[in-house]
Amino acid sequence: MTPRIIRRAAVLLAASALLLSGCAATPAPAPGPAADLRLGYFDNVTHAPALVGVQKHFFTEALGDTTLSTQIFSAGPAAVEALSAGAIDAAYIGPSPAVNTFIQSRGASATIVAGATTGGAALVVREGITSAADLSGATLASPQLGNTQDVALRSWLADEGYTTSTTGGGDVLVSPTDSSVTLSLFQAGKIDGAWLPEPWVSRLVLEAGAHVLVDEATLWDDGDFPTTVLLVRKDFLRDHPETVSALLAGHTASVAWLNANPAEAAEAINAELLADTGKALPDPVIDRALEHVRFSIDPLAATFPMSLRAALAAGIGKDGDLDGLFDLSLLNAVIADAGGAPVSAGGLGKQ
Repeated sequence: MTPRIIRRAAVLLAASALLLSGCAATPAPAPGPAADLRLGYFDNVTHAPALVGVQKHFFTEALGDTTLSTQIFSAGPAAVEALSAGAIDAAYIGPSPAVNTFIQSRGASATIVAGATTGGAALVVREGITSAADLSGATLASPQLGNTQDVALRSWLADEGYTTSTTGGGDVLVSPTDSSVTLSLFQAGKIDGAWLPEPWVSRLVLEAGAHVLVDEATLWDDGDFPTTVLLVRKDFLRDHPETVSALLAGHTASVAWLNANPAEAAEAINAELLADTGKALPDPVIDRALEHVRFSIDPLAATFPMSLRAALAAGIGKDGDLDGLFDLSLLNAVIADAGGAPVSAGGLGKQ
């Protein structure tokens, strides 16, 4: 072989190597804890475990060298969109958006790793509406199309014989609206009521003269229904289980603190609300809101098939298999280390 041929072969080999390196798959994440954890939550009382976890540094203490960053959302579908796009790694969220993303992705997008809050949602209405029969032709708000309260409202209305539409119309008009705008619209007399989570229920009652027509707790056995769960991107859980375990340690510490310190809960929640939004809730509002919620790491997995049926009846989302929706194995490991009893996945995943 001549020197010229040898040189040419070397150039071709080098070029091939460059092409191969350019086409190579993205390197797998380094094993071990993640460098960063991006956490989403709402500035709602129903997300108090997130608020207190940040305010009391339960998350940062548990995460160690992993840097925590947070992002605030106003409703579940927007948080799910960010999670699905890889913009955040975990989120406190309502059951309906969690179920919807799981089914839409055929189980590939995210998984529920813990419960957070139960209760704390209601339909509040204006003076003159005293029963379901008074709602024909009414305009009612929900936080966002397809969020947990939107599904609850549409499902309840269907049970009462009313039709609704996701595009407007029906016997009762359901208008998905940001909760802060809902308060203003109700005060201006432009809507007749809304199905909302706390503290918005209490704000409309105490600041706008609304009254509760339906406390959602009355629609569930024993009054227990999940309002907020902790959802994690599936690939983040796969790549960084140590970090998710640390997040769960911080989460369980926050829930435990809330349950052990009810007299101090309002102050801690308000401190984080002030840091996030520049405004705290009035004492009567937050006190009333806390009377209607309970904090628990149990996601009440057995209720999720019922939530799915309610969404389908309301014309939201699509049917699908919920097997694998939960992975409570890391949570139960944290619980076992503390000497507690395991939490059930209700046959819908790992525990």
